[in-house]
Amino acid sequence: MFVAVEMVDTVRIPPWNFQRQFNEAIAEELNKKLANKVVYQVGLCICLYDITKLEDSYIFPGDGASHTKVHFRYVVFHPFLDEILVGKIKYCSQEGVHVSLGLFDDIVIPPESLQQPAKFDEAEQVWVWEYETDEGAHDLYMDQGEDIRFRVTDEVFQDTSPTGPSAAATDTSAAPGAEGGQKKEAPYTLLVRRRSLIEQTYFTLQKIELLLL
Repeated sequence: MFVAVEMVDTVRIPPWNFQRQFNEAIAEELNKKLANKVVYQVGLCICLYDITKLEDSYIFPGDGASHTKVHFRYVVFHPFLDEILVGKIKYCSQEGVHVSLGLFDDIVIPPESLQQPAKFDEAEQVWVWEYETDEGAHDLYMDQGEDIRFRVTDEVFQDTSPTGPSAAATDTSAAPGAEGGQKKEAPYTLLVRRRSLIEQTYFTLQKIELLLL
């Protein structure tokens, strides 16, 4: 779920931070720039892991700050495909079940990836699994706040960099109902599949076997 990613960046240290320990000042600037940000095709940045290399620092004319090329490793939230995670149901919609891990909310279980047969209850605004038994079908509601175990099946990165005036005008005309003329999109989304009852039972049996060993 978490990986240490090697990165390189040029860090600017303002003059009023020259009296501090150099590595501490570098770490603060890197966290200020990257923490809780999504890096395209990398993942959600959490915190600095370590600094591996510091190159020479330069002061440019007209700018009293130092500029240093830094090689470092950063802790990033980026689950691998088929990884099994446990989160809480945030809410349900026609698009599927929206799940939160606390630190990351843009997780969607689309309707076709839910345990089948499933239906969306418009009145309650929840998805319902129609669980078949010998005595008939029982409706199992996926209520808000409940724990849910799921498997990561895909990831979607959206480039949310600022666009030029012409592109912004095109987006506005394409989505006239969007708030403020623009539709806000998540920069990083996980598409997942809810684990089947068979998978959950197998997982439980494996856990029991490990406990017995």
